[in-house]
Amino acid sequence: MTSFEIDPEWIFIGVGLLLLAAVGYWAWRAYQRRARRTALLARLGGVAFETAHQILVPDGMGGCIHIDHLLLTPRGVLVLDTRRVVGLIFGGDQMSDWTVMGRNSRYTFDNPQPALYDRIAAVKALVGEVPVEGRLLFSNAGKFTKGIPKWVLMLDGIEVEFPPVDNGLKSTPEFAPFIEAWSRLISQLRPSPHLFTNL
Repeated sequence: MTSFEIDPEWIFIGVGLLLLAAVGYWAWRAYQRRARRTALLARLGGVAFETAHQILVPDGMGGCIHIDHLLLTPRGVLVLDTRRVVGLIFGGDQMSDWTVMGRNSRYTFDNPQPALYDRIAAVKALVGEVPVEGRLLFSNAGKFTKGIPKWVLMLDGIEVEFPPVDNGLKSTPEFAPFIEAWSRLISQLRPSPHLFTNL
């Protein structure tokens, strides 16, 4: 009976190739995440005069609340809670849990609307009379099949609802209260340890 032996050199080469493939895959994924982040920040910067990302805002009770993105728009301050959800999303205003159906998976997550209301309230407490809006910004990797719930905005629709800004408006006397409120808000912010949500 003939014994079959593998040259140890080929084993090392095989292991090396596997490690190289793993590192290449990790680097490719990291590049994709970075590219999505850069693209998202550019889009948000185009619809706002000023932006702040991944920050903590005082909640009025001695603690802080995380906010993904704050934007100063011609309409006031915009609070954005970003979500990258892949698959078909079933959610509604009266549902406590929203369901996601992926290719080979199914899971639920808490209705994010109540948390958005808390974030809006925290910001309103700091900016006074300046209008504050909130949106749940979902990536285009997901799709709501039964209609889009209140305050949900898909990434492709952000420039439709919030058109690119005219920077000349920022220096008008009518906009001065918005700038003052934004400065007051920014002075209260701290960096958040939460991970950046790449859309």
